[in-house]
Formats: sequence, structure tokens, C-alpha cells
Amino acid sequence: MTLRQLLGSALCAATLTACTPVGPDFVRPNSPVVKQWIEVNSPSAGQSGLTSRSAPVVRWWETFNDPTLNKLIAEAYAQNLTLQVAGARVLQARAQLGIAFGELYPQSQAIGGSLERRQISDNLGPISDIRRIIPLDTEFSTSQVGFDAQWELDIWGQQRRGVQAARSNLAMQVANYDDALVTLTGDVAALYINIRSLQEALSVARENIRIQQESADLTQLRFDNGVTTELDVQESTALLNNTKALVPELESDLQQAKNALAVLLGKAPSQMAGMLSTSGRIPTARADVAVGVPAELLRRRPDVRAAELAAATQSAQVGIALADLYPQFILSGSIGLQASGARDLFSSSSTTGLANAGVVWNVLNYGRIKNNVRAQDAAYQALIANYQNTVLTAYSEVESAMVAYSEARKQVTFYRRSVEASRKAADIAVDQYRDGIASYSRILNTQTALLRSQANLIEARQEVSSNLVAIYKGLGGGWQIRQNQEFLPETVLAEMAYRTDWGDLLEKTPTRASLN
Repeated sequence: MTLRQLLGSALCAATLTACTPVGPDFVRPNSPVVKQWIEVNSPSAGQSGLTSRSAPVVRWWETFNDPTLNKLIAEAYAQNLTLQVAGARVLQARAQLGIAFGELYPQSQAIGGSLERRQISDNLGPISDIRRIIPLDTEFSTSQVGFDAQWELDIWGQQRRGVQAARSNLAMQVANYDDALVTLTGDVAALYINIRSLQEALSVARENIRIQQESADLTQLRFDNGVTTELDVQESTALLNNTKALVPELESDLQQAKNALAVLLGKAPSQMAGMLSTSGRIPTARADVAVGVPAELLRRRPDVRAAELAAATQSAQVGIALADLYPQFILSGSIGLQASGARDLFSSSSTTGLANAGVVWNVLNYGRIKNNVRAQDAAYQALIANYQNTVLTAYSEVESAMVAYSEARKQVTFYRRSVEASRKAADIAVDQYRDGIASYSRILNTQTALLRSQANLIEARQEVSSNLVAIYKGLGGGWQIRQNQEFLPETVLAEMAYRTDWGDLLEKTPTRASLN
């Protein structure tokens, strides 16, 4: 067969592959639709600090106006190792998409050549007798070079479904990366808020130790002067030491929080020195927080997108399994040069070619194939349910964070009043005790109440900021900072390029040619 005939056969085969792929075409599953947020549209919405007037900001952590927090999130984005795992999976999915594209073309190719030289043995009787009469050349040589290829025609769309699955998988890995980035920014902010709250708690504990020490000194002085009994001294000593015992626990919690933050930054705990001051205030955001409308949630949250794309990937797998029920059409052929000697190999008369067409049909394995289709379809249905559940969970997380944020704001107002009243009561009790008007039990009660009110206020302020972080995290904010950025640090990409020829797959938008 000539080269022109081979190309014609291939063209006819390519025309056949234009059939619609078997299996389901993916459609986004139905999911509950929420038109408005409960907390934003409640009767007390004006006091919640939430508004649906606009979509939430991308760099939401900047609303806290805290340079240290901004720096920590920038370092975490650049160095977090869990994020790098997600980035590497994106690159892996790019390469897998290239493999899927390659299945659309001849699946096996070979270029080869050979040179054979044979000689007939002189010990063969007939040959020896003939050579005595007629000179006979007993040496033979054959030379050939050629190209062989085999192509399974994509009649039922199995390879095209494979490309669809690979495309969806790549998009899913990008969504997983975005989800990891949302989690990372939220976790860094939450840990930073916790660290600042612990530092404030330490400051309050030390302030109360100072106040209680003054009261203890007063009781000792009055006892030494015979004005009061030893009971006051022992009660003041017990209260003072109970408050002092809070400091080691708070110091331990603070160091553990710093250690957890170091992991998110991709650092050893010892490398955290100097990154955080020894004291600080809990960061607070502006009064009104824009949360947008619920309809935007499905577009913004990357975990929702990832769940949808996981279902899309599995939908294509159903088509791949279904194609095994049908016969496979295989086209194979070869073209090359062949001659009896190397000198004549490249002459015009040395061209040779071969084309074959075949059919493979696993008719005796229909039970296994059908059950594989059923298994793939069941997995698809499970991912549909997972997508719907992910949507419901997303709505629930945002609503829960909103109500917690709104109620914590109310608590802060009450606890501020409580702290102010407790501080005044403690001062009055000390003055009355010094003047002999009140017993020490009044000091004990008021100073205990002051410490408790201050601790409650710190906890409530922490809850306000932490729940605001949870709102932004639930809304899927923060992942947008990776747009127009590489999925791995430059140093890591350079190491990978040195180790393996990646072509342009390490770039943000690899060309289609690099995927073939």
C-alpha cells in the first residue's frame, strides 16, 4: 500500500471517530437555592454589622488593618507546605491531561531498522555438489527501515471521555488548591487572633496580680496592727496565688499557638522569634461587613466547585466504562524501505507498506463490563449527593458564623459595661476595707468578679474577630490572590525543571501542543 493510500485510510478512520461519545453528558446537579441570609434580613439586622449590599472583599484580612497579620498571611502563602502539596497535584493533573490527549492519536508507534547477513553452510550435501559444477553465492543480506503505528479508533468516544475526565480533574485540582488557600488564610488569621487574645489575657492577669498584691499587703498590714484577723490574710493570699497560677497556663497556650502558626508558615518554632511582639491587641474590623448575596456562594467557594468537578470527572468515567460494551476498531500499518543490500535501500523501488484493520470485542466479558458500568454510575451518584451536601454545608457554615458574629458583638457591649462596673466596685471595696467600713469578703468578691469580667470581655472580643474570619472563610474569600501566580514557589519550580523536562507545563497556562 502506498503512503497516499495509508493517509486516506487514516482520514476515513478519523471521520468515523466523529460519533457522539457514549455515556452521560455532565449537567450540574440540582441543589437548594437560598435567596437571602437569615441574619442579614432579621429584625435586628441593623445591629448585626452585616450587609448584603456588595460582595465581600478579596483580601479580607486587610479589613483588620493589622500589618503583622498581613505579613503573616503573605509568608504563609509563599511557604506553606500543605499548599505546595496542592500545587504539585495541579501540575500532576496537567501532565495527566497531556496523557489523555495523547490517547486521541495512534497509541503505539515504532521506528526501526535491521541489517541481516546469512550464509549457507558448505557442509550441506546438495549445495556442496552444486558448487563443484556451478559457482554459487551462498551469502545473502537484507536491509530494511520503517515506521509502524497502531491506532484504536475512538468510535464510541472512550478517549474523548478520557480527555473530559482529565480536564475536569485538572479544574478540580485547581479548586482544591483554592480551597487549601482559603483554609490557610483563615487558619493563619484565627491563630493570630488567638495569640493576641492570649497576650491580652496575660496582661489582664498580671494587672490583677498587681491589684491583688496591693490588697494582700493591706490585709497583712491590718493584721500586723491587730485591726483584722488572719482570715483576711489567708483569703487574700489564696486569691493572689490562684490568679498567679493562670500565668503559666496562658504562657503554655501562647507558645503552643505560636508553634501551630509556625507550621502554617513553613517554619520551625525557633524561627518565629521576632515575628510577633510580646504584647498586642486583638485585631478588629470595620463596623459594617459586606457578605454579598447567597447566590454568589456557589461561584465563590472553591470546595463547592471541587465537589461539582469531582462529579463531572466521574460522569466521564461512566462513559469510558460504557464504551467497553462495544467493539473496538483498530487500524495498524507500517511504511518503510526494504532491499537485499544496504546499497539499494534508498532507491525508489525499495518502498514497502502494509495496512491492517481489526475488530476486538469482549463479548464473553459482558457481565464484568456491565457491573463495572454500574459501579462507575453508583460512584457518580455518590458524588452528586456529595455536591448537594457540600452546598448545604456551605450555607450552614456561613449562617452559623453570621449569627455567632452578631451575638458576640452584643456580648462585647454587655461585658464592657460589666468590666467598668466591676473595676469601680473593686476600688470602692478596697477603700471601704481600708476605712474599716466593709469586710475583706467584699474585696474578695469584687476582685474575683473583675478578673472574670475582664476574661469574658477578652473572650467575647476574640469571638467577634474569629467569627468574622469564619464568615469570610465560609464565603470562600481569599483564594483570588493566587490568580496570575504560579502554583508553586519559583525555587521549587526551578528544582523540578532541573530534575525533569517539564516543557511549558510549569507555566500558568500551558499550550495545547504541550499536552499532546
